[in-house]
Amino acid sequence: MQHTLEPIGYIRSPYQQKFSVPRQPSLVSATTSSVEFVAPFNQVEMLDEVEQFSHFWLIFAFHQNIKAGWKPKVRPPRLGGNKKVGVLASRSSFRPNHLGLSLMELSRVERNPSQPILHFKGGDLVNGTPVFDIKPYLPYADSVSHAHAGYAKSAPQTQLTVVWTEPAHQQASKLKLSEQQYSVIKQVLAQDPRPAYKQLQQDDKEYGVALYQFNIRWRIKLDPQHIPFIEIVAISHATQP
Repeated sequence: MQHTLEPIGYIRSPYQQKFSVPRQPSLVSATTSSVEFVAPFNQVEMLDEVEQFSHFWLIFAFHQNIKAGWKPKVRPPRLGGNKKVGVLASRSSFRPNHLGLSLMELSRVERNPSQPILHFKGGDLVNGTPVFDIKPYLPYADSVSHAHAGYAKSAPQTQLTVVWTEPAHQQASKLKLSEQQYSVIKQVLAQDPRPAYKQLQQDDKEYGVALYQFNIRWRIKLDPQHIPFIEIVAISHATQP
């Protein structure tokens, strides 16, 4: 039996590509995300009493991965990309049916008659992600104190210092970045978005991420104590060549 899923809404977030997305929704606290509901699900009545709950489960699609298909075994970032596990023993975005589950903290509610919007703190979803359902988080049922988390027992520890070169800082000033945008860029890059096997290592490559309407170029450097840090070398508007 086949089932057809229709999005009830779409994510609006700073993340324009998979590369910059944090691996869990709470890791970049400065960001905000929202779900904009679309017809025929843009019914304000759907949101009655939602403020009674602080957190919600979002069921969505890894829509940018659908063409790539899925594999029965994957390499989780938490294992450094060096070991394969079954896809069902991971949170890989390359999975059967391409469905994802994310726990988000509610920030505020907009009851626009034509397009209701739920706003959330944090988030780990690419801009434009289709959302299929939203359900309240219930602490008594969803939190298990004696649960085992295998190879992912604790939050990722990678937090690198982020510095701006003078040219990049001048470019950011001309683009009039907000304080929140500065914070999001810093928190995203501090996690070292590179593949897991490269994290905490220097390389000679210059990387780019798309956040908000900006393209940000950065690289890994070593300080005098040989500790890696992120250096932002350029920022430009995404519409520029």
